[in-house]
Amino acid sequence: MDLIQKIIARAKSNKQRIVLPEAEEERTLTAADMVLRDDIADIILIGNPEKVHALAEEKGLKNISKATLIDPLHCEKSEEYATLLAELRKKKGMTIEQARELVKNPLYLGCMIIKTGDADGQISGALSTTGETLRPALQIIKTQPGITCVSGAMLLLTKKPEYGENGVLVVGDVAVTPMPDANQLSQIAVCTAQTARSVAGFDNPRVAMLSFSTKGSATHEVVDKVIEATRLAREMDPTLKIDGELQADAALVPSVGKKKAPGSDIAGNANVLVYPNLEVGNISYKLVQRLGDAVAIGPILQGIARPVNDLSRGCSVDDIYYLVAITACQAMDAK
Repeated sequence: MDLIQKIIARAKSNKQRIVLPEAEEERTLTAADMVLRDDIADIILIGNPEKVHALAEEKGLKNISKATLIDPLHCEKSEEYATLLAELRKKKGMTIEQARELVKNPLYLGCMIIKTGDADGQISGALSTTGETLRPALQIIKTQPGITCVSGAMLLLTKKPEYGENGVLVVGDVAVTPMPDANQLSQIAVCTAQTARSVAGFDNPRVAMLSFSTKGSATHEVVDKVIEATRLAREMDPTLKIDGELQADAALVPSVGKKKAPGSDIAGNANVLVYPNLEVGNISYKLVQRLGDAVAIGPILQGIARPVNDLSRGCSVDDIYYLVAITACQAMDAK
């Protein structure tokens, strides 16, 4: 069973309630139909009921009737949600009138549904920007305890079973924080290991903090940042198996790791890679994807108290389908 099938099987084993606030979008509705057909998650659709039903009929989608469909303009709990939102944002000056308008926005409404315990996660981005997806999540759901830095992990499925976890690597940050400081980088490390457990199913995440230096082979302030981030990550999670600073070959290749970092339990044995900044992360995963013919799944947003994930506006139906399963797996561990 490949990783995708394992993720789907785990999602099926403990069904979660996933909000799709872009229900009037064709790819989203088609993916929702597939999820419901395969019994992967319980789906909450937000959209105009007439438009959703018409699109479902036009596309021959037979399973949409199994979803909970909420009209954002006529939601029974609108006033409850608006009252809570105004309370959450009162220090920012939000009035009840402003809150009433915001909960008509499907992205805000979805996050309020999660906040009040009526759903477990949300996916948007087929129509919305990353900022539009993240803003309500950070205002309403907020970050995990002890986490201030949201980041994005990627699953890399390579054809090199000798590396990572039978060829699978979890890497971060590839999507959100351009120049993390040492504290933010330590949070990215802890969160990426958590994603490795909850989504990739790693029983034993082994985190390598990457740099252009291995154990003092070079000196520079950016190397110092990685060393400090490694120390802080150990303080955040004393059970975490982590080491750094390590070059990529020292992290992945046993013979190189033994030579460059003798005595390290992680060197040559890493299955989670943490990049020193977003530029490095984004470039490197795309090179591995294109030149190494790896499958890249993500980004998977991490650090939010309940999972809210962001799609590319160029996403496929399958992308949405798989991300529902991934979000469901995240939600299991977020409770």
